[in-house]
Amino acid sequence: MSSSDIFIGELIGTAVLILLGGGVVAAVVLKRSKAQGAGWVAITFGWGFAVMTAVYMVGSLSGAHLNPAVTLGIAIANDDWSNIWVYFAGQIVGAMIGAALVWIAYYGQFHAHLTDREILAAQPEVEGLVDQKAAPKAGPVLGIFSTGPEIRVVWQNLATEIIGTTVLVLAVLTQGLNDSGKGLSILGGLIVAFVVVSIGLSLGGPTGYAINPARDLGPRIVHALLPLPNKGGSDWTYAWIPVIGPLAGGALAAGIYQLAFT
Repeated sequence: MSSSDIFIGELIGTAVLILLGGGVVAAVVLKRSKAQGAGWVAITFGWGFAVMTAVYMVGSLSGAHLNPAVTLGIAIANDDWSNIWVYFAGQIVGAMIGAALVWIAYYGQFHAHLTDREILAAQPEVEGLVDQKAAPKAGPVLGIFSTGPEIRVVWQNLATEIIGTTVLVLAVLTQGLNDSGKGLSILGGLIVAFVVVSIGLSLGGPTGYAINPARDLGPRIVHALLPLPNKGGSDWTYAWIPVIGPLAGGALAAGIYQLAFT
């Protein structure tokens, strides 16, 4: 695989991942969406199918890592650090593009949701509503773009992301890799998609299961930049957890793989 193939593959694949994954959250959350209220099970399966679609789409180009934690885990397991920054760049840029596409696809619903008086009344910290001096942490649609904890306990939130990502990357390393060991196989893409569903159902409750630094950071940047009315804050005080936690989980999974499986 050339560096250009890796960058293009990761960009396209991660954009599709976020478009479909963020799209299912938007569908469930936003006012005037036909799927509003469909619930957590719809979100978890939506994200799983998003992974499967993206992996099969770009696996032949880049190996379909689509996640810096996966890239880090594979690099450690194989002791091959070539192109790691190309993977990271494609993933971050792709995640930003995917998040912007979600906004375009749901443009009217975002406007309806963020100008709805019932929604605004439940968000006293949204800028301009009650307290102009308040420093809003998470706006009413931030969850469509990135993750956040239900209970803000730093060590628990970090541990949850580490545990979930360890499961994901260990599954990739033990069940998902192709013959070269550098990307997902055809069967591996399906297995990993169902692992993502399982993680969402079992471990997604506390933090929303980022388990992917690019998936969280790229869309969070887009949320901060988009001209959304009454959007509130992007919760940058929390943003390091879904970056550091998954990277630590990816490294831990690689260590477990080397000790137990090689």
